[in-house]
Amino acid sequence: MKVITANLNGIRSAATKGFFEWLAQQHVDVLGVQEVKAQHEDVQGKFDAPAGLQGYFHFAEKKGYSGVGLYTRHEPSDIVVGLGNPAFDVEGRYVELRFDSSGRKLSLISCYFPSGSSGDERQQVKFAFLAEMSGHLNRLKSQREFILVGDVNIAHQNIDLKNWKGNLKNSGFLPEERSWMSDLVHPEQGGLVDVYRHLHPETTDEAYTWWSNRGQAYANNVGWRIDYHLATPALGRLAQRAEIYKGEKFSDHAPLTVDYDFAL
Repeated sequence: MKVITANLNGIRSAATKGFFEWLAQQHVDVLGVQEVKAQHEDVQGKFDAPAGLQGYFHFAEKKGYSGVGLYTRHEPSDIVVGLGNPAFDVEGRYVELRFDSSGRKLSLISCYFPSGSSGDERQQVKFAFLAEMSGHLNRLKSQREFILVGDVNIAHQNIDLKNWKGNLKNSGFLPEERSWMSDLVHPEQGGLVDVYRHLHPETTDEAYTWWSNRGQAYANNVGWRIDYHLATPALGRLAQRAEIYKGEKFSDHAPLTVDYDFAL
């Protein structure tokens, strides 16, 4: 099964840059997108069913802001939109598709974590979201297998961003954020698998998925690895190959593709 995650920084913008033409060539089973920056009426009939996929979305109430989607060519058994916390759900950050059968409980999730880079108020929102997600993912893990794809807005280790020394006090690389990621993937705590790092434990420059629009960050590959596949151990072990596509630039993020040895 091929699963792609891509922060589009605007679905309409990415479409004009060839994203859906590229997607049609990928033969993907599941696509998670973040920062859709659109509403239902903008997506319906245009971007809701590309390349033989069917899309399911969680739109933000604020126009032109946030929003996530999850596309699949397989019919889900259930759809979960939002976390159930109004403070976060108004921002359109979580959509989960369930593919349950008599023999298994399995979910695929697209999630967009808040950024705290605009100031302390949003950083506090980010910390609150991380606390909410810790409890949510722990509960989910106790009930079912899942893969969460999305923009987590955290670079976990020094090898996950180019200029780590200069970002030690910046949102996205704060000690508290990195500690949260460490707990999430610790076998005896959150117990999830960072799939890209499972397959590429030491990759540095090739691992980046986001580049600032300031200066020549993209041209000089001054990037961050903030887009993830996070899987329960049984599914994480089935990951065979991971690739970050940089052949075309659809947004300030690059799509991350992982092939798994299982089918929905």
